[in-house]
Amino acid sequence: MSQKILIVGGGFAGLWSALGAARVLDNNGGSADVDITLISPEPLLHLRPRLHEQAPHGMTTPLLPVLEAAGVRYLQGSVERIDAGERRVDTVTADGQRQTLNYDRLVLTTGSKLHRPAVPGLEQHAHSVDQLDEAVRLDLHLARLADLPPSAARNTVVIVGGGFTGIEVATEMPERLRKVFGQDARFNVIVVDRGGEIGAELGAGPRPAITQAFRELGVEAVLSTAVTAVDADGVTTSDGQRIEANTVIWTGGMRASALTEQLPAQRDVLGRVRTDRDLRVAGAADVFAAGDVALAQTDDEGNHALMSCQHAIDMGRYAGHNVAADLLGLPTLHYKQPFYVTCLDLGAWGAVYTEGWQREVKMAGADAKALKVKINTQWILPPLASRSATLAAADPQRSVVA
Repeated sequence: MSQKILIVGGGFAGLWSALGAARVLDNNGGSADVDITLISPEPLLHLRPRLHEQAPHGMTTPLLPVLEAAGVRYLQGSVERIDAGERRVDTVTADGQRQTLNYDRLVLTTGSKLHRPAVPGLEQHAHSVDQLDEAVRLDLHLARLADLPPSAARNTVVIVGGGFTGIEVATEMPERLRKVFGQDARFNVIVVDRGGEIGAELGAGPRPAITQAFRELGVEAVLSTAVTAVDADGVTTSDGQRIEANTVIWTGGMRASALTEQLPAQRDVLGRVRTDRDLRVAGAADVFAAGDVALAQTDDEGNHALMSCQHAIDMGRYAGHNVAADLLGLPTLHYKQPFYVTCLDLGAWGAVYTEGWQREVKMAGADAKALKVKINTQWILPPLASRSATLAAADPQRSVVA
């Protein structure tokens, strides 16, 4: 009977875990007695780093050609329950059938979702760009604004949260609104954030570029303020201010997939499971984790991976390598990703590119924007659907940043 590796999740970490595992098997005599299966709700990789852009419905790329080239089986469905003790998962397939899958080794890569706190009206009235369907709904909503009578509320967009995503949404919004209302239209784009500085978690390095972009694009920041209620016509803030707006976009923080709660492991405040240096889940010997579900140390300085495409891709390569190596009785590798960068999209103004955990600015404006476009349209895409290119790209010693 063949041994089974199960990859749960088809995002960046899941895809590269599957390819990393296939590469190890190929380098060790083939995969005749080991079956690799990836399960996800649909056979598409969602290009999540681009969902703040216009026309997000096209921000996907097919998984099947790449998986088939690597010899990885694909199952369309979702995992509802993980039993790490019995090494099995309960699934629901695309046609609604329930079945149990056994595994010898599992890699959890089910990612994260936007955290939506119990703010009155948030669920009913706020948009987001967290998932593909949500970004598509926002795009349709913006297009329909032109059908409404002109008003301050129609021409105002409030973005709640001034972190990485909130900044990218806000700086992209002026160009999107001009496409809806016309090049000479007047509108308000307002970011509301609890912090005293915009992009506080990004540090002081990129802040001058962000501030300049906001000023030149006409984006307003309302700081040290929380949104306490959302309705169809706007938001109410913690200082009693009322902002009339027909469009409210929530970007306030992420939480790891709820499947992490089913593992006998320690989790952090974001719901991520703590892993050993080889990405094995601490407390579940036959389970590895990668991407947004993993609290993984990136270097010997104590830095940990962030919920980002940049870290998910490399973690996937290592997790895939290690899950297959462990199954074959080979040594596993310590996950290492010491080179950390950020490339923050700032809409029509450009972008800002930084290096290191202190985020030292290396490039800003049009040159950084060209780099950001290359990252999002070339570097993060899956490899060519040929076996040699696919497996070569899955080497964990390679590095891709985004």
